Amino acid sequence: MSREREFVYLLELDAPRELVWKTWTEEEHLKQWFAPAGFALSVAKLNVVSGGIFHYCMRAANGVEMWGKWVFREVVAPERIVLVNTFSNKHGNPTRHPYVADWPLEILTTATFADVDGNTVLTIAWHPIDASPSEQKTFDSMHDAMTQGWNGTLGQLEAYLKGRNQGPETN
Repeated sequence: MSREREFVYLLELDAPRELVWKTWTEEEHLKQWFAPAGFALSVAKLNVVSGGIFHYCMRAANGVEMWGKWVFREVVAPERIVLVNTFSNKHGNPTRHPYVADWPLEILTTATFADVDGNTVLTIAWHPIDASPSEQKTFDSMHDAMTQGWNGTLGQLEAYLKGRNQGPETN
């Protein structure tokens, strides 16, 4: 079996770490940025503690829905979140990727939030859990697409943070 490759995404955000943490852990913030462009996010459940879940729906303007679920393994505010990320149905049961049949069912995600001179360096690391050889090959072949996806989503986070940093209040 080939050695598995981890996907790592790194971004420096012009915002304090405490605010970036809130954007990842509070519903009112997540609804503003965590979905592909043109999608609205609704939250079925959010409990950001070890063993808690974030169950959500991303809805396109044409009504198409994609459900997802995070199961939190470790939450160390405001430094690190470790979670298992899956696509799901509206009941929270894991499902396959809606467009990529060989996508791994579960992805271990580690997001770290480092304070660097008042800015936040966000690092996201993805690693498939118990992937079959074909799932691992698909994951390994899609790093460019994953980068594009995170560019879009985190571009929305950057715009949201910029708007919040220009106001009189940042919490």
